Amino acid sequence: MPTLRQAAKDDIMLIHELALQAFPATYRDLLSREQMDFMMDWMYSPANLEKQMEEGHVYFIASHEGEDCGYLSVQPEGPGIFHLQKIYVLPGFQGLHIGSYLFRQAISYIRSIHPEPCLMRLNVNRYNTRAVEFYRRMGMRELERGDFHIGHGYYMTDYIMGLDIA
Repeated sequence: MPTLRQAAKDDIMLIHELALQAFPATYRDLLSREQMDFMMDWMYSPANLEKQMEEGHVYFIASHEGEDCGYLSVQPEGPGIFHLQKIYVLPGFQGLHIGSYLFRQAISYIRSIHPEPCLMRLNVNRYNTRAVEFYRRMGMRELERGDFHIGHGYYMTDYIMGLDIA
């Protein structure tokens, strides 16, 4: 059974190391190496992880049998809206239902800080069919789609999906 703990600033390097494994494995067939490198720095450099935490991203680290295996982050986005910013499981731990565990834990965390009905949103690369199907199985629906310029001529081609949390 996986376990989850809230990350602190002391965990920034751990999150960075987990991302170095999970992010390229997830996007190797979808993004160029150059775009992956750009996005890794943009989202996962230690300085940017610290800035995200200061801006309200709450990170959690999952472990399975004592080994760190994934992470997620949630950020308040507005009144009654939360954004599941990141949810990744290391390749060697996929298939163990850790992703669905992380997803459910994100919902539990949101309910713990916001007991009223609300919306959880996330962006997912619309060509990452495995992830899109996972989120649909978890009850999410497509709210919109967009091509979001992130700099250096790169775009995130995403669905924005949502889940009503009662």
